[in-house]
Amino acid sequence: MRGDQQKDVATWFRSLALVQPDEMIGLWRGTGIPSGHPLDGVLENLNWFGKRFHPDMRADALLFHGRPGRLVPMEPGYLPIGLAIKFAPFGRTFVARSWFSYLQKVIRARGTTASLRLHALGGVETAAMVYDGQPIVDYFRRIDRDEIAGMMCVQGDTRRYFFKLRMVDGPTVGVAT
Repeated sequence: MRGDQQKDVATWFRSLALVQPDEMIGLWRGTGIPSGHPLDGVLENLNWFGKRFHPDMRADALLFHGRPGRLVPMEPGYLPIGLAIKFAPFGRTFVARSWFSYLQKVIRARGTTASLRLHALGGVETAAMVYDGQPIVDYFRRIDRDEIAGMMCVQGDTRRYFFKLRMVDGPTVGVAT
């Protein structure tokens, strides 16, 4: 990992406008922002779609492409974040993508998996998603009208995973139940 790359992306992230939780409601398509984090490229390899934030301030923290035209919410608790980071190189392989596709029915979330709220970051409050049962908080800042930057913070790890979310217009895909 290049520490200067992490620092540069973190500086850019903190320069962006704050976000209120109600501005996050809706379906968002995600993509990683390369920053030298071990998880760079892993979510994309596993066919990550993005996130969905509900009006009750609950969230589908991890949405993946399932069958054509369907999104599948995954339960983050099935793979502890420490193991995901440790085995990140495997997560970028064809084998991992195949296994993940096969395991989607088993690790599918049965409900929302996180809460959306204001959370302090560097002395200022911005929208954040706090995972249920995981030591993870995703902080959000606004890039422009339709795009948000995210910074995933894992308790006990100084490295940050960065991503972008772009608002999806209307319900273009269903969510598997």
